[in-house]
Amino acid sequence: MVNLKKYPVVIIGAGPAGLTAAYKLVKQGIKPVVLEKADRVGGISRTEVYKGYRFDIGGHRFYTKVEEIEQLWHEVLGEDFIQVPRLSRIYYRDKFFNYPLSLFNTLSNLGLIESLLILLSYFQAKLWPSPQEETLDKWVTNRFGKRLYKVFFKTYTEKVWGIPCNKIQAEWAAQRIKGLSLKTSILNALFGTNNTKTLIKKFDYPVLGPGMMWERFQEAVENESGEVCLNTRVISVQRKDNHITKVLAQQDGKTIQISGEHFISSIPVTTLIHRLDPPAPEEVIQAAKSLNYRNFIIVALILDVKDLFADNWIYIHSGEVKVGRIQNFKNWSAAMVPDPNKTCLGLEYFCSDGDQISSMTDAELLNLATKELKKLKLANVNTIIDGVVLRQPKAYPVYDCNYRQHLQVIQTFLAGFDNLQTIGRNGMHRYNNQDHSMLTGILAVRNILGEKHNLWNVNTERSYYEEFTKNDLNSTVETKADDLDIKHRDKVVKI
Repeated sequence: MVNLKKYPVVIIGAGPAGLTAAYKLVKQGIKPVVLEKADRVGGISRTEVYKGYRFDIGGHRFYTKVEEIEQLWHEVLGEDFIQVPRLSRIYYRDKFFNYPLSLFNTLSNLGLIESLLILLSYFQAKLWPSPQEETLDKWVTNRFGKRLYKVFFKTYTEKVWGIPCNKIQAEWAAQRIKGLSLKTSILNALFGTNNTKTLIKKFDYPVLGPGMMWERFQEAVENESGEVCLNTRVISVQRKDNHITKVLAQQDGKTIQISGEHFISSIPVTTLIHRLDPPAPEEVIQAAKSLNYRNFIIVALILDVKDLFADNWIYIHSGEVKVGRIQNFKNWSAAMVPDPNKTCLGLEYFCSDGDQISSMTDAELLNLATKELKKLKLANVNTIIDGVVLRQPKAYPVYDCNYRQHLQVIQTFLAGFDNLQTIGRNGMHRYNNQDHSMLTGILAVRNILGEKHNLWNVNTERSYYEEFTKNDLNSTVETKADDLDIKHRDKVVKI
């Protein structure tokens, strides 16, 4: 056992949320330690590299309505933050459908009769809506009609989550496609207006992929004497009643002890519960075991073709194939592909532990992706010259019918701790975008500095948090931090 090390703040997980918290701490003169089990930072937002080809794990557009986050991105990455035109279409019945909806494109692809039936279905939903919207199918049908729901929502959504739409909570839809309906889509198509955040026409992007952003955050933290420890796996979070005392971690084959005054965790909340010592109450452990995740696999295929489709990615709505989306990495940034005469596609599959997809070998997945690409007629598979498989466990927290009650048990238990906060997508079991995950990191730091923020309101009370400005936040912190002392190892740092 290596001797005990002490820090003012211990952060578990070096994804966007954890690194944002670390960055904000060092800006205030507080030197934290960040513990990350992987060999690189970024979590699901990292960039993987294979023979010079760079892969975005899931597709990460950088857009936000939170001014503080927007400024942070540009502050850290500077000129390496490029602007990219957004093009994502739906591929259905061998045709491309514009997304967001383009009236004439949709009419042309579906045909007049099908389009009229969709409109009739929509009016039926408006006249006789479902009185309750607890599940995703009811939520979407009330806004688009049953026929359009089946065409453009049902198949793809069930690929992603692996369960029927009537078993998925409407909360997911309200969080991801808030403000979108058939009416607004038609108005967008007719008048060119678009105020729906998820349907922006362009976005910022790191020139070498999203991981570049978090590598820069890591450098910034380390330049201010904060520590980011890679290949460091937390194996135990030790507590005395409702107070965390230290963590035990494995690093370079040794077990190290790390104590702190404050602890911030962005690892899966289920993992955190299982790492507690003494163990959490049995009902909390059972709640953690009842929360589910979807894993993510990306099969990257390198093709000896200069150009294919122009989309950043394509949503595959055909039920005849298992692939859910296909990325074209060159269309995110030309620098993602080292040879301008080649193209690299990422076929994305969603799976759960032990199912057919997750049990496939890499060779089987490469074969499946090749067959499905051929079936979809999106590329000549004879031009494929190489490929690689990347797996991401626990990529998506599942919003099934019982998740809320299980999460509430865990949330209530964790609220009793006086020096522990959970942040980010997995730390809160919430399907956050990067910006809201970062915001939870920012607010966690402000709570350490004496403020009172409920992190669980982020991305639920979106209108409140998106009105934040940099001056509003900084003036609050200066007021709260004037008289706060935070110990750094064996000395006190005055903020």
